[in-house]
Amino acid sequence: MHDMAQPYNELPDLPPAVLVETPRVLKECIAAHRALGRMRAAAMSLPDQTILINAIPLLEAQASSQIENIVTTADALFRADALDRTDDPAVKEALRYRTALRHGVDAIEERPISTNLMIELCSIVTGVNTRIRATPGTTLRGDRTGEVVYTPPTGEDVLREKLAAWERFAHGTSDLDPLVRIALLHYQFEAIHPFHDGNGRTGRILNLLLALRDDLLDTPILYLSGYILATRRDYYRLLRAVTTDAAWEAWVLYLLEGIRLTAISTTVRIETIRSLMASTAERVRRETPTSSSPPLLDVIFSKPYCRISDVVDAGIAKRQRASVHLKELARIGVLEEHAVSRDRIFLHRELLDALGEPA
Repeated sequence: MHDMAQPYNELPDLPPAVLVETPRVLKECIAAHRALGRMRAAAMSLPDQTILINAIPLLEAQASSQIENIVTTADALFRADALDRTDDPAVKEALRYRTALRHGVDAIEERPISTNLMIELCSIVTGVNTRIRATPGTTLRGDRTGEVVYTPPTGEDVLREKLAAWERFAHGTSDLDPLVRIALLHYQFEAIHPFHDGNGRTGRILNLLLALRDDLLDTPILYLSGYILATRRDYYRLLRAVTTDAAWEAWVLYLLEGIRLTAISTTVRIETIRSLMASTAERVRRETPTSSSPPLLDVIFSKPYCRISDVVDAGIAKRQRASVHLKELARIGVLEEHAVSRDRIFLHRELLDALGEPA
């Protein structure tokens, strides 16, 4: 058994030496793929997936940041996103995570997942110029006891060798199910722990990028941080058990269950939004015929908070008329008008509620 107080420089390269795709793992793979397929079909049924692409990364940013004890609310994030400013340090950190997600999604369209890309993502997440750890002394300690629970490999040369092997496995051919590969690559990145800070958040972005790269997703709408946040004791316990006991099956099953449950909850969220779109369109047609244009409804369903400038930028109306449209929607209760300094923003509360509905 590895001594957790000693640097794990002997961390084995992937793939594991033990059987990973056990009958239980293969059965859970089938269920997870089925849930992903239903989620993708539900997303395709929306007339416009903008709300998913805009909003779900922010919800992921909120949950992933909270895992690191950076606590904010979805409402605060959506409001800051609409206003394009905030003085709240926690909101700023969460928004950096969303920026890193977008950077990663754009990057893998042109280049492979690599150590250099992970460095870029970690730099964005943390807001500082990140490098591979070069100095010893990094240990991970339990929150309550302060005891050392893991000491990652040490020495820049060792870390770069481990990361090079991690890359080779990520890009090599394999008969393993791509969902299983995500679980293996996530563990290995976290075990290498290449940075002084930001490893967890960067590793969670990695999950999404691998799913997109392997065509498990069409758009970046599956985020596991909510599941990990709700089960984080199991998350850390199972990662540690791989290190101490090579307990790969339990870890892989945990992540596969997370993918399945997250896909199911995202499907519920999508179906709720689709129903809300239909009922809102009917209500607006009935109560404000002059504000019922589909493009205007697309704007108010693109994100929970919108501004007059969003309507103008969509080419629907000039500023004065755009203001009239939004105020009409506020008058009938579809939107709520709020004054923030010199700005006026309009909250689509039912949409905000729908985005946060699944547990």
